[in-house]
Amino acid sequence: MWSGTMRRILSLWLPMLAVERWYHQTKQVKQASPDKRTPLVLTADANGARFVAAADYAALDCGIAPGMALADARALEPGFKTAPTDPMADAEMLERLADWCGRYTPWVAVCGRDGLWLDISGCAHLFGGEAGLMADLTERLAGFGLTAQLALADTPGAAWALAHHGNREEERLIAPGDQRAAVAALPVAALRLEGSQAAELTWLGLATIGDLYPLPRASLAARFGRGLGERLDQALGRMPEPISPRRPPPRYRAHRAFAEPIGRQEDIEAGLLLLLDEICAALDRESQGARQLIFDLFLIDGRAETVRVGTARPAKESEHLARLFAEPLGQIDAGFGIEAIALSVPVAEPLAASQLGALAAENDNDALAPSLAPLMDRLGNRLGFERVTTLAPQASHLPDRAVDAVAATEVEAKIDWPETPLRPLRLLERPEAVEVIAGVAPHQPPSLFRWRKVKHYVRAAEGPERIAPEWWRRDKAWIGGLRDYWRIEDRDGRRFWLYCEGAGSNYGNSRGSGPLRWYLHGLFA
Repeated sequence: MWSGTMRRILSLWLPMLAVERWYHQTKQVKQASPDKRTPLVLTADANGARFVAAADYAALDCGIAPGMALADARALEPGFKTAPTDPMADAEMLERLADWCGRYTPWVAVCGRDGLWLDISGCAHLFGGEAGLMADLTERLAGFGLTAQLALADTPGAAWALAHHGNREEERLIAPGDQRAAVAALPVAALRLEGSQAAELTWLGLATIGDLYPLPRASLAARFGRGLGERLDQALGRMPEPISPRRPPPRYRAHRAFAEPIGRQEDIEAGLLLLLDEICAALDRESQGARQLIFDLFLIDGRAETVRVGTARPAKESEHLARLFAEPLGQIDAGFGIEAIALSVPVAEPLAASQLGALAAENDNDALAPSLAPLMDRLGNRLGFERVTTLAPQASHLPDRAVDAVAATEVEAKIDWPETPLRPLRLLERPEAVEVIAGVAPHQPPSLFRWRKVKHYVRAAEGPERIAPEWWRRDKAWIGGLRDYWRIEDRDGRRFWLYCEGAGSNYGNSRGSGPLRWYLHGLFA
């Protein structure tokens, strides 16, 4: 028997989701009471025929059921109105509802096309207990115009079975450990069986889940496969049934509910600061720093707004983190008001020990990184952290391969740069040919060159620095072979990085007897 810690799982079923979504979308929720509405049928096409995909209560009372051919439904009630079903819109509405259910628990998962699972372990006391949480959720969903059936049990299987097949409301809140007795009277279809297994079991006289209890497991597996036994064990808690939440469970989370809805920017920021103080205190106790933060705002009309920010390095200063939220919070539409907020930290990292005084002065990289972190945070959240880049050394002696632009957050605070000769601040993407006016002897700099139609008289030169290509790469840019680089200064004080090729070895030509060719590769500050 599975000995894992039992959780408390709430199954939320929305049996009329497609129809009620259509009423919301067409703004007909309050135009007529359900008793006075014309029956509505949502249709779908399959194999060249049109079928009933969903029906409202008025149509169901006429005998129309999902899966029925539309022509047969017309024979029962010719006066109903039809509309095409929209599974994608239904899924989007379910996703939005799942976001809103985050006000009850951070662990929310989508269950099929019309349901949700909520793991409320450790959360019910915030709403007056499990019964209070279920009552609050049912009342709010009814206020949104949604029909809902809820059940709470130790296992997802038992909760799902009771939500879909339980008869009385009071029978859907199962005390811990009582799922065996609670589901015994439910039909075998409540086990979420595949294909026609439920009908076959009923035909054999095994109509309820309790009828399966005394039967040998081997005979059931031989007749119906292992799936039946696994579903039964999952419902009874003998086998774990993992649920994947829509978001990874956060390491730190703080929640606030308001007696009256708030909507002013100042009130939202004040509530955020309270949550940040709580989160940062928890981070400080464990010597952790936040790298990602998610701020959820749950609106009274059933919507949820989410603001995400990140940091370039672990941070635990509440005032600094609050400033990162300032700009995106200004774009939030509070609607009729915000009734609850939650702040979570899905990613946190250990805080590095700070170096102070003389120790910090020994390493400029380590000393500057903390001072640059607030600027990097603001730029990263506004532009995207992948767009805030810095240069990092690469394992290559070629000037155009020696450094690479990488995300600043991926670079260590301390970078060990190799010792190399002086390099220009700016490298051209491609070296540009220059025209040497005066004749030049091999291994000597020019006295005059023309670049981009402008003459430059050379006042000083330093070099040459010979750089050989990486023979294992066969880079076309270095097909000219060896390069002799010169640092050139003209009469106006401008400094250039020129090189010549053709006087040394070449790919496959060690003698290199071709004419000299001069190029400009970079510019010094």
